[in-house]
Amino acid sequence: MKFGKQNCLAGFHFATYCKDPKRVFLRLGVLKIGTLLLWLIIMGGCTERQLTRPTPQMDAAERFWIRVLLLDNIAGCTLRAASPFSVINAQTRRTEGRFEQSDRPIKINISVGGIGVDGHVVSSGEVIILPDKPHIFSLNGRAYRGKLKLIINADGNSFDAINLVPLEPYLAGVVGAEMPYYWEPAALQAQAVAARTYCLYIKRRFGSNRNWDVRPTAAHQVYLGVGGESGQVWDAVYKTFGQVLVCNHGDGTKDIFPAYYSSTCGGHTENSKHVFGDSFEPLAGVRCSYCKDVAKPKFFSWPMAQFDKGNVSAKLLRKYPTLKRLGAITNISAVRQSNYEEFSRLTSVKLLGSSGKSDFLRAEDLRLTIDPTGNKLRSTICQIVSMGDKWGFLSGRGYGHGVGMCQCGAQGMARKGKKARQILLHYYPGSEIVRVY
Repeated sequence: MKFGKQNCLAGFHFATYCKDPKRVFLRLGVLKIGTLLLWLIIMGGCTERQLTRPTPQMDAAERFWIRVLLLDNIAGCTLRAASPFSVINAQTRRTEGRFEQSDRPIKINISVGGIGVDGHVVSSGEVIILPDKPHIFSLNGRAYRGKLKLIINADGNSFDAINLVPLEPYLAGVVGAEMPYYWEPAALQAQAVAARTYCLYIKRRFGSNRNWDVRPTAAHQVYLGVGGESGQVWDAVYKTFGQVLVCNHGDGTKDIFPAYYSSTCGGHTENSKHVFGDSFEPLAGVRCSYCKDVAKPKFFSWPMAQFDKGNVSAKLLRKYPTLKRLGAITNISAVRQSNYEEFSRLTSVKLLGSSGKSDFLRAEDLRLTIDPTGNKLRSTICQIVSMGDKWGFLSGRGYGHGVGMCQCGAQGMARKGKKARQILLHYYPGSEIVRVY
């Protein structure tokens, strides 16, 4: 989840200083009025910070590169590069083109015989764009580090665009997207370790069966490339360089696990087995008394969400074809839930259809089917009620699936002086922090 837009002046609290210019003047009283006005103009007009430092780890071993599926099934896109770049045939490894003029729009599209790059056709089903230092390119207006790989799909009419990026620069684009860059260093460092562990686990488990490892969305981890970077984020990445979480896997070995995390757990994290179906000791769920003081009120306790019954039924039947035997969904009821001191989290629901047949579904699957964005139906800590032609979800609490590290809770712990290690071992009990390089 991305918490909010970033401003470009690291070290100043945007909300405080923009709302009170007099305070700015008092704190920076040594500045002349003209300088202050210039500062305010710059601050008001700036967007996300763009860092042009060279991309590290470009010589890292292949197993420490991440393949991010930026775009899929597209017929064309626009490329810009911050430096000259080479066009490489990925199958023969031969350089088939060299563009010395940088930072101008380059059209990429499907052409007869291969992929067209600014009119130059590379006769290959796979093409790699390799920029010179600082190894940064822009795809459809967003900047990324590393390389760009283009793969023609089986239909021959579309291609996928995949960012090949070393692990640490990848994390710099994740941490600043998943957490506000101005949060406490310990929280950012905990986020870096969790994100590094998660992406390596997903890469190893699923990457061998496809041409990419992760998507740049909340389906895996939000990744904004260079746009997610800041000095504080890079500092968190470097201070945790190579660190991952491991745990016992039941056969006497210790290995990485999917270090899930979500925005706001609401007071207690959930057992991964009830949400994702996998079972790891560090993901059994723990009490969290920290997120309530950090999360925005509308995320910690969210208002009732309503959805049209016909639309809900259509979405469920479309995503889960086996449910079509039920007919239209006529009732949704809780079957299992995790009960905590102040609330209960739905983990399984029963669906009753117009045919009289019924079936069961994980509550988290129901939530994301009804509201894929998660912006209205923010968690499964809620009650489901029938309201005429609508389903109502009442008494909502928390934001996200609730498994693993609570991001707002991590910030709350950091504010109380806890270090990254303490945060991680609280939310992933039974785990250990090790270096993989």
